[in-house]
Amino acid sequence: MALPKEYILSDTNISILSVYDLLKHTQNANFMDKKDFGSIFPISLELNAGVFTKTASVVGFPKVAVSQLGNSLISSCSCGNNTPKLCEHQAEVIHCVIEQRNFRIFFDNLFRHKVLLQSAKGYGLESEPNLDAYFHLSYSDSRLHIEPKVKELLQFDEQVLKNSLVPQRKSVVKKLAVKDTDKRQILVIGRHRYYNQLSFLLMEADITQSGKIKNPVNNIEPMQLIWKAENPLEIKFYTAIVSFQNKYNEDSIDTDLEALKLIVKNPLELEVYYHDRNVSETISAKSLLPVGLEILKAEVQLTVFKKEPFFEITGELVFNDIRLSFKNVVIRNEYFVYHHQAFHLIDNPDMLRIIKFFKEKNEVLLIHGTKYNEFLQSILAPLEQLVHINYSYIRPATPAQLAEKEYKTERIIYLHQEGNFISITPIMKYGDIEIPVYSRKQVFDTDQNGNQFKIERDNEAEIRLTSMVLEQHDDFKEQIEGHEYFYLHKDKFLDDKWFLNAFEIWRSDGITILGFNEIKDNKLNPHRAKISIEVNSGIDWFNAKLKVRFGRKKATLKQVHRAIRNKSKFVRLDDGTQGILPDEWIEKISRYFQVGEIDEDILAIPKINFSEISDLFEKEVLSAEVRHEIDSYNEKFIKVSKLPDIAVSPDLKAELRDYQREGLNWLNFLDGFNFGGCLADDMGLGKTLQIIAFILSQRQKYGHTSNLVVVPTSLLFNWQEEIAKFAPSISVLLHYGAEREKSIENMHEYEVILTSYGMLLSDIRFLKTMRFNYVFLDESQAIKNPNSERYKSARLLQSRNKIVLTGTPIENNTFDLYGQLSFACPGLLGSKQHFKDIYAVPIDKFEYSKRALELQRKIKPFILRRTKKQVAKELPEKTEMVIYCDMNIEQRKVYDTYERELREFISATNDEEIHKNSMHVLTGLTKLRQICNSPVLLKEGHSGDNAVKIEVLTEQIENKSKEHKILVFSQFVGMLDLIKAELIARNIPFEYLTGQTKDRGAKVQNFQTNENVRVFLISLKAGGVGLNLTEADYVYLVDPWWNPASENQAIDRSYRIGQTKNVVAVRLICKNTVEEKIMNMQKKKSKLAQDLITTDNSFFNSLSKNDLLDIL
Repeated sequence: MALPKEYILSDTNISILSVYDLLKHTQNANFMDKKDFGSIFPISLELNAGVFTKTASVVGFPKVAVSQLGNSLISSCSCGNNTPKLCEHQAEVIHCVIEQRNFRIFFDNLFRHKVLLQSAKGYGLESEPNLDAYFHLSYSDSRLHIEPKVKELLQFDEQVLKNSLVPQRKSVVKKLAVKDTDKRQILVIGRHRYYNQLSFLLMEADITQSGKIKNPVNNIEPMQLIWKAENPLEIKFYTAIVSFQNKYNEDSIDTDLEALKLIVKNPLELEVYYHDRNVSETISAKSLLPVGLEILKAEVQLTVFKKEPFFEITGELVFNDIRLSFKNVVIRNEYFVYHHQAFHLIDNPDMLRIIKFFKEKNEVLLIHGTKYNEFLQSILAPLEQLVHINYSYIRPATPAQLAEKEYKTERIIYLHQEGNFISITPIMKYGDIEIPVYSRKQVFDTDQNGNQFKIERDNEAEIRLTSMVLEQHDDFKEQIEGHEYFYLHKDKFLDDKWFLNAFEIWRSDGITILGFNEIKDNKLNPHRAKISIEVNSGIDWFNAKLKVRFGRKKATLKQVHRAIRNKSKFVRLDDGTQGILPDEWIEKISRYFQVGEIDEDILAIPKINFSEISDLFEKEVLSAEVRHEIDSYNEKFIKVSKLPDIAVSPDLKAELRDYQREGLNWLNFLDGFNFGGCLADDMGLGKTLQIIAFILSQRQKYGHTSNLVVVPTSLLFNWQEEIAKFAPSISVLLHYGAEREKSIENMHEYEVILTSYGMLLSDIRFLKTMRFNYVFLDESQAIKNPNSERYKSARLLQSRNKIVLTGTPIENNTFDLYGQLSFACPGLLGSKQHFKDIYAVPIDKFEYSKRALELQRKIKPFILRRTKKQVAKELPEKTEMVIYCDMNIEQRKVYDTYERELREFISATNDEEIHKNSMHVLTGLTKLRQICNSPVLLKEGHSGDNAVKIEVLTEQIENKSKEHKILVFSQFVGMLDLIKAELIARNIPFEYLTGQTKDRGAKVQNFQTNENVRVFLISLKAGGVGLNLTEADYVYLVDPWWNPASENQAIDRSYRIGQTKNVVAVRLICKNTVEEKIMNMQKKKSKLAQDLITTDNSFFNSLSKNDLLDIL
């Protein structure tokens, strides 16, 4: 689009340009006739440049640009003028710029300087040659604005500066003089001089000795008093007066009425005067008449007369024991009844409208009989809500008429929603007729002859009903004079602490409540919860019958539990409503669910949790049988000093130590109550033996039973050995390996079914279908995580009872207890979240000793733990144990390959040749021993993942509580290095000692004194004399020595090292390997080993070819 063509007036300046000079550059002189420049305005305007157009009312006027560039005046127009002269639009705009001083000043330097000079004088800049540098011109809102460019530039105006900066302190004496007068404030009622509407004025005047007002009477500005007032009523009073002073129309609005009420309250108790304009237009002492000002306390009464063929209606105002017919009622200033020199404010706009209507109709209404019934129903009946209507043609009911119909009264409260508010309307029902108690409505009926009669309302009963509503909320007291209903905001109404309480009070007095369910978005049940509970005794459970009702609706336990679980007080009922649980019951019921399990309508609480029953329930809700049982449990569990002694089965091939007999007694004691428990003795104290003795005692008590024993894979063979050794009469089924039977078909034939945690996971599908006598879990920390699959599978097992065994019931934190005890003693510790919130977190995170003591008291009867230190006197100086390890498939494959090669070599060689090639044979056997540790030790590229002993050892170390210290011996430094790497990976601190170690003393000292260092890895060669490790109480021999003497010497050395403690020595032996066979051979050759053999070589040399083949 092409730019508008510019027209240049050379050697032309606005300051000297005349209209006649402009005429030379235009096509015609039409512009000279246009003298009204009011419609021209600048779109943009700055010094020497501007763009102009006309207002929107002038259609089609283009944009005209004018600029002064040096001595040339340049103009363009968007109209597209193609002539060689200025178009008519340009001529008109330039003419306007010349004539209009507010535009000319932007283009005329001389004129601008002259104008700016007036402003400059105030700043002292009148001598400055370039005033454009100091002042900025702008044009807006049809006005020229001159402002200093530098905001900080100060204009010297003495009066303004004095008012702004000089202190304005008034004389205290003057203030006191003003106050010390006899002037009195008064309130004046009048009409505005010009607008004729109601006005109120605050005025003051002197008072004569007789108390009359005298001139002058001066006006007081109420706005000035608002800021000084502190009393809220006074502030509202002044504000209301201001609202009438600023009112310039006669339209009455609701806010007028509210303002009038505030004025009539007159909190300052001012004298009130009426300004009589008939006396004087201006307010003076003579024109002011003293008047009263108050709220109209009156009622309107209408009377209906039957005057055939019309009905006549008259009205009167009844107040102050005066009956004033509408004819004599004087309305003043729209809102007031003027009577006996007093203005009575009609504060009810409905009453005001009725009075005005009658005044307009000459105070009497005549209704033709044909229209009367319609008028009665549509007009008079609704009017009875407000006014009393006397139907003179209807007589009161006779006794005969009343007897004809039985008028039973019923009290009802109707609820209705309007927006966010709920109305509450008390209704009295007379027979079939419902009357709002706050209406003036009358009760009419007809007898059998068609005669109408009036029934008197029961005012006493209605007042009582109103009082019952009124008492329920403080807000209602302010609404008593208002409508025929009370009301509350929905949020206040649905506050359950309010409506449930109010409804219960109303219902208990026989009042019917209607409309609650119609409230929008309301699903609440309108009835307060009725909760009852009764606790009876079952076989293994206390049965708590918890009944929760909301009116006629019963909540199921599952519905209540769902609410509690979601931490909500709202119970969703079958009808879709939500019952509200009382706050005081929520915590109680929550605890019920934490200790019990839902069984349809009964909450089953395990009897093992008997200690909770007295705390949970009031004594009154417990049946006599339950109270007796609780007393019995408390007597036997808490007050008992010694457990009953149980005879040890003659089938046990071992002598039980005293603490082991106590363990047997404890297990039998719990068994008598069908309670499970946790045997948590230290490792080495014979937990396995105590369980074997207990199984034998079960045989004595119940005959043949089947018991499931679940252990880590590494302990399967240990259990087999122990049972075979101490109770060979017990029939054992090893449920393990690929060849195991995958059913329970024959399990009942065995007293003990022995399996691993891995097999439990794999076979839980059918294991859970068999009901065992007992389930024993060894190393039960395996199920400490209740979210683990092991735990979930174990919980599916069925048995009469359960026992868990562990040396470390708490490995890391208190929560470790939950998984184990919730299996052995279901219900004892409540729900998982409950235990975490009440015990685990407070004890572990906040070290809350009170909770720790509570938990200790709770679990004490069901955990038996003895440490080695506690039973040290009963222990031998050293206890030896064997843990059998089962190689995985890859490790076994490597082992079998090497064993086959060595066996073939020995089989093909005679005794003499074997002894000649003893190093070859010894090397082969050593390799087999290394494979038992880890195939990696062969250094032939085998994987380090296949080392069962490292798995078992690290598990043993992690399962030891922190007070125990452990020595680990191995002949192979390479094996110690593998163990070392695993300990580092598991963040287990340790010390490490081999023949190459230089700072032996520092390492020994650190192990002895640093409580965080619990493990010491020692090679056979380094573990000789000179070591003093008195803190160690567990010794692990990772690989067996060839000869018993050498091995015993190592254990003796360990015992000597730990001479102040009872030492447990544990051998790690791989099942079905050279290690197991060496150990068996050591037993056979024990005398030789003790008497003659002192070295590995001598032991090896004592073996024949047959001996060697036997150990392969």
